[in-house]
Amino acid sequence: MGLVLDEVSMNIDIDKLTEAELVDLNNRIVERLRFLTHMRAHAQMLEFKIGDRVSFQPAGHPIVVGMLTRYNKKTVTVVTDSGQRWNVVPAFLRRPEQARPADGDAPNVIRLHKKREKRGDR
Repeated sequence: MGLVLDEVSMNIDIDKLTEAELVDLNNRIVERLRFLTHMRAHAQMLEFKIGDRVSFQPAGHPIVVGMLTRYNKKTVTVVTDSGQRWNVVPAFLRRPEQARPADGDAPNVIRLHKKREKRGDR
């Protein structure tokens, strides 16, 4: 005979919980919500690979196009062709309408500018 799982209904009467039990319940709820948010962001990140051309539109700015270069904990790093770095929430990423410039010479490598050390700080 197979095991049949029915929908489990959980009713918690919070009026009967102690303060310590309420605090514990609250902590568990907050942690569960964080976990679900993290999993959703992770799933959105995996829609794109490192090296993919992506676009997004920051508030008050034109559309930005660049290359996804890194997965972070909650964001991804996008580097534009001009070398700007943006940390972007994956939900804001889109595939650019035109992945390559019209001339077909889209760079596969983005030149990153090296920070120079100040001399005399030694």
